[in-house]
Amino acid sequence: MLSSLFTIASLATAIAAASNYISGPPPVSYGLLLFPTFEQLDVNGPLEALYLLSLQFPMNLAIIAETLDPVSSKPLPVNNTFNSNVSQSVVPTNSFADVPPIEVLLIPGGFGAEVPEASETTIAFIRDIFPSLKYLITVCTGAGLAARAGVLDGRNATTNKAEWAKTIALGPKTNWIPHARWVVDGNVWTTSGVSAGTDGVLAFIEEQYGAEAATRVANTMEWVRITNSSDDPFAGLYGL
Repeated sequence: MLSSLFTIASLATAIAAASNYISGPPPVSYGLLLFPTFEQLDVNGPLEALYLLSLQFPMNLAIIAETLDPVSSKPLPVNNTFNSNVSQSVVPTNSFADVPPIEVLLIPGGFGAEVPEASETTIAFIRDIFPSLKYLITVCTGAGLAARAGVLDGRNATTNKAEWAKTIALGPKTNWIPHARWVVDGNVWTTSGVSAGTDGVLAFIEEQYGAEAATRVANTMEWVRITNSSDDPFAGLYGL
C-alpha cells in the first residue's frame, strides 16, 4: 500500500531535507494546461510523479482548459489514418476564465500543439499567465506553444527530436538546444519528447524538494531515471 510508504516520520524527514536543499519554500500550487489531442504520456508521466510527491508535501493541482468540457487525446483525422480510438478524455477543473493562483504551469505536447490545431486562445492564456508563475515546465512539443506565446524568446530550450524542425520554426527567437533531454533557463524548464517529461519533472522535484523526495517518487514509480540532462540518444537518431 502506498500509505505504508509515506509515514508521518518520512514526511517530516522529506520536508526537513527539502528545506535544507533549497532557499524558500517549494511550490504548492500546480496547473496542467490541456488542449484537444494532447499527448497522453506528456500528461500522465509528470502527473504520476507529482501525485506521489503530493503524498510527501502539501500540493494542489488545477487542470486547466479553454472550457470545462472533457478534453480528448484522440488525434485529428489527418493524424489518425485508421480512425483508431486508443485515447482518453480528461475533465478540467478550471477554465481559462476561472484559474486559481498557480506557481507552476505544466504544458504538454501532442498533435494539438502543432499549427494550425493549437488555439490562439491557448497561446494567449500562456502569454498572459506567464508573468505570474514561479516556474513553467513544457514537455515535448509543448515548447512550441510556449514559443508561440513569446515566453521562450531569448531563452535556451529543447523539444521533441522527432518533431524538431516543425517545432523550432515556431520560436525563431529561441536558442534551441538539439542535444538535451531537458534544458533549464531561469524559471523555465523545457523537456524533449514524451518520456523525457517525466525525467525533467523528477529533476525539477529534486531541485525544489530535495534528492530524497525525488528518489522516493522514482522508486515508487519503478522509474529508471536519466539524471544527466545531456543524455539524449534521440538527437543522434534523428540526425540533429
